[in-house]
Amino acid sequence: VQLQASGGGLVQPGGSLRLSCVASRGSLSREGMGWFRQAPGKEREFVSMISWIGGIKFYADAVKGRFTISKDNAKNTIHLEMNSLKPEDTAVYYCAAGDTEAWPRPERMDSWGQGTLVTVSS
Repeated sequence: VQLQASGGGLVQPGGSLRLSCVASRGSLSREGMGWFRQAPGKEREFVSMISWIGGIKFYADAVKGRFTISKDNAKNTIHLEMNSLKPEDTAVYYCAAGDTEAWPRPERMDSWGQGTLVTVSS
């Protein structure tokens, strides 16, 4: 599976952004897709994932209630709606795909998209 992420940018605290990730060249039937992020000097951390079959969702505690993940089966695309953004959300966000049982461990992901930078600053 190849992944192509988009949607990062600069936003003020309290603002919103939407990230998207398109999957191609592979089967998603057993996959979960989602997002990790990595801030400067920190390890990559889990943000959110959604199972391709069933649409089961998980969120990191730091983003619960602010971020919403969704999928569009017809377009092999997932979205991450990020609201009430905080400076601590600043990071490079990576789309990933892996067996649903492999989440949220980044070392067990099968595919990665290129990162997209999200900067939350006034």
